[in-house]
Amino acid sequence: MRRHSAQLTHDPAVLPWLGANFWSRTGGPLMWRSYDPKTVREELAVLRDHGLNMTRSFFYWPDFHPEPDRIDEELCDRFRDFLDAHTEAGMGTVPTFIVGHMSGENWDPAWRGGRDLYEDVWLVGRQAWFVSQMTRRFKDHPAVTGWLITNEMPGYGRVYQVDPPSSDVVTAWAQFMCDAVRAAGGTQPVSLGDGAWGIEVTGRDNGFSLRETAAYVDFVGPHVYRSDTDRVRQHYRAAFECELAAVAGKPVVLEEFGLSTDTVSAANAAVYYRQTLHNSLLGGATGWMAWNNTDYDDLWDRSPYDHHPFEMHFGITDGTGGPKTPLLELDAFARVLAEVDFARCRRTDADAALVVPAFLERGYPYSRPADRPLIFTSLHQGYVAARAGDVPVGLAREADGLPQDVSLYLLPSTRQLTTRTRRALERRAEEGATVYLSFCSGEYPTTRGPWFHDLDGLFGVEHQLSYGVAEPIEDDVLEMTFTEDFGTVAAGETLSFPVAGNEDSRAWLPVVPAGARVVATDAHGRPALLCFERGAGRTVLATYPLEHMAARTARVNPEQTHRLYAALAAVAGVARPVSVDTPLVAADTLVREDGARFVWLVSQSDEEITVRPSADGELYEPGGGRRVVDVALAPFGVRVLELR
Repeated sequence: MRRHSAQLTHDPAVLPWLGANFWSRTGGPLMWRSYDPKTVREELAVLRDHGLNMTRSFFYWPDFHPEPDRIDEELCDRFRDFLDAHTEAGMGTVPTFIVGHMSGENWDPAWRGGRDLYEDVWLVGRQAWFVSQMTRRFKDHPAVTGWLITNEMPGYGRVYQVDPPSSDVVTAWAQFMCDAVRAAGGTQPVSLGDGAWGIEVTGRDNGFSLRETAAYVDFVGPHVYRSDTDRVRQHYRAAFECELAAVAGKPVVLEEFGLSTDTVSAANAAVYYRQTLHNSLLGGATGWMAWNNTDYDDLWDRSPYDHHPFEMHFGITDGTGGPKTPLLELDAFARVLAEVDFARCRRTDADAALVVPAFLERGYPYSRPADRPLIFTSLHQGYVAARAGDVPVGLAREADGLPQDVSLYLLPSTRQLTTRTRRALERRAEEGATVYLSFCSGEYPTTRGPWFHDLDGLFGVEHQLSYGVAEPIEDDVLEMTFTEDFGTVAAGETLSFPVAGNEDSRAWLPVVPAGARVVATDAHGRPALLCFERGAGRTVLATYPLEHMAARTARVNPEQTHRLYAALAAVAGVARPVSVDTPLVAADTLVREDGARFVWLVSQSDEEITVRPSADGELYEPGGGRRVVDVALAPFGVRVLELR
């Protein structure tokens, strides 16, 4: 299957967006009141000199739109100078229109009067008027390379109230705003700036649907700040959310990501940026905007920094304009993008699919939103395991129908499937594919166990579940001992897995084989992994929720599900262009239009590590450099090589 990696532009002369969200250190969100052209140019020069080619900029709404039918022209003149400064620096910017939310505080124009941002017709009209007015003023400036309608509108609208807006209302609002840009003559790419926090990515319904708004936007922009209890999962968080955000087939730009150096050491800030940039690239992102350009040490006594003081130090430069470690990582990343000519690259096809249940994004009657976090976290952990096992995977949305061109379907700790998908999986196995599912009872007592029909027939077993009663896992560690060779796992080997979950999900599936053969047993001699040959393919059932248990365990990665995934890939005949013999280093590939192939090696080791990759060719330093056999990686380091 083709893995998503759509570029925002197909013009090789246009660089991918690599930049920062920008507020000048002279004023933060109030910068336009105290605009300093000299300081702005100094700030842009530092970004440009470290490889950045653009910024995301903001029309602070209360200032630019002080009255319902008036624009502040003096501030527009200042913004025009700001654009000129970008042109002088050889940079572009993406202006953001409705900026009422910023860095932990909401600000309204004085005239809003509590009107609803989505449903009050007059207020929607005022927003569209503002968008069109600002577009008309700046659409022809060469520094404007795109538009964003809002900054994190879900945090400014009604998402935190009992009644979040409905998706049809939000979609209509989005259409009005994007149409306002186009009607005013804006031809540059446009998106919403909502953070991609809607149901298709997070499982939480805030009214913003990537599917429904896809007709009006040119790209999707995740804002990724969620934290984790496991460092490796954290390093793949942005990549996984970028994969999910590709649901509508639009280019994905990592529109906001970053950290406050009040909460992270300088060295670990560099690690996070390095890992997020490279892993999100491998996860389909084709543009990046760090949050944000500078620190705000002199603004400590004004909102939002007086009550959100850590917000002062999200900068990639310090309060004097000097580069911090994140900017140095962006600089190194920019050199890699240039070296491989990234604008002409795409991800290599995948022969394995990580199946995203439709229950993550659809509110089926009497299904529970509370089930969705389990789906998200199990998928996320499965994605990490696939990366650790060097199994190239694409995300297959159940809601879109299963792809037909993959050899391996992975369903990690999956309990909810539609009838149509259950039957499609059976058919694909008979046609030659391998279908893997790990049992999960769910985290809530209502309707425990599988929420799909005929598990027995699909996997060649007879389950022994009792109504309403979970079968508790009493061991602290699951030991899965293989009774036969299975792919890359030899008979007699034992894989160990952490046991975790609540009283409902810390449960296993008792089964009796009924056509399937037992491939591995637990410490009590019970079936832990079974394989059922059917037609030209097979189904494989794990009777324990392996990915869910790992997802609920802190500091667990790398855990041994990667060994199982690599074995499944071998059984299914999945192509793995490059692999390494340690889960501490993940390998993946990109291919350029001219056929050149590039290998990314990303280390999750906190110590220097040397690996000898196994590849379907020879590895060289990019640009005609020397051949490489053994590859040394610094702690949490990244190497990019050419595969010939």
